[in-house]
Amino acid sequence: MENKSLIESRDFPELKNDVFLRAIKGESVPYTPVWIMRQAGRYLPEFKAMRAENEFFKVCRTPELACEITLQPIRRFALDAAIIFSDILVVPQAMGLEVQMVPGKGPVFPSPLLSPEEVDTRLKTEDCLESLQYVFDAISLTRHKLEGKVPLIGFSGAPWTLMAYMVEGGGSKTFAKAKRWLYQYPEASHKLLSMLTQVIVSYLDGQIKAGAQAVQVFDSWAGELSIESFNQFALPYIKTIGSQLRKLHPEVPLIIFAKGVNYGLEELCNCGYNVIGIDWCVNIDYARGVTKERNICLQGNMDPCILYADKETIKAQVTHLLRTFGLGCHIANLGHGLHPEHNPEHVGFYIDTVHQISKEMTEQKNS
Repeated sequence: MENKSLIESRDFPELKNDVFLRAIKGESVPYTPVWIMRQAGRYLPEFKAMRAENEFFKVCRTPELACEITLQPIRRFALDAAIIFSDILVVPQAMGLEVQMVPGKGPVFPSPLLSPEEVDTRLKTEDCLESLQYVFDAISLTRHKLEGKVPLIGFSGAPWTLMAYMVEGGGSKTFAKAKRWLYQYPEASHKLLSMLTQVIVSYLDGQIKAGAQAVQVFDSWAGELSIESFNQFALPYIKTIGSQLRKLHPEVPLIIFAKGVNYGLEELCNCGYNVIGIDWCVNIDYARGVTKERNICLQGNMDPCILYADKETIKAQVTHLLRTFGLGCHIANLGHGLHPEHNPEHVGFYIDTVHQISKEMTEQKNS
């Protein structure tokens, strides 16, 4: 009963650590804030213990379990933001497709989209929010359980990345089936992407209304597209999501992470997002040059594999990155998510080092 009342209440505890939100606005902060993609995940022993007893999507669909996993890294580390535990593929599920999380293989669609006709016959856009109510409940519950320690981030996959899974049937080295659709069935592809965009806008709007204090759009497979294909089949829908959410929630930070789209930073600056996440292949000086005059915050971009190194190397890499980014309008993060094999001790060391080095840089600047 207690959790039900917390889910229904929007009287959230006062935020105690707003460094993440202030950095996005370009305000002066005492250090560079840090959070990590997949910070609540398989590298944590407490996560593994919970997953041993619960199927993956059962965790996603159970607000109490999703809340607990969201809080696990916050208890361990001095992170400056939490991100709700869920999965980008809950959206295709809500639209009518079955998704299974197969151990050792990842997400699998037993019956992916095989023809353009199936866009009309198998997918729905109505009542999707009802099917996703468990995400909203998890967000509201987590806002209360965080007790104002840090802001809570919500998220969704981007239209192209979700389409790629829905057509391909799972992960792929080439996404040839999905990309084939773009060239053989461009009209059906745009229809599917438009349907996804409609659902995603409503989904992120619902997350914000439930208590998310920022939202991120993950276009994890954007880098599989050519410049021309990205501009035709990904960018317009990213822009629609940004512009519509900006109208609905002008004060809520929007983050776009389009992995592998080094060529598209300037275009992404014009899509309505406050923050652009970059992977480790992006030149930081170039990214700063593109975003600085537009008052857009950068997020990233250390190679996750550096966390396999010794602590001295991690510290050297963090120092180099922070000095290259400079102070202000930067959220430290990895260039992609944490790996199941990462050592939690090294993750904590990375977070503490970001804080230590950036505090020293700030003190030197102000002295």
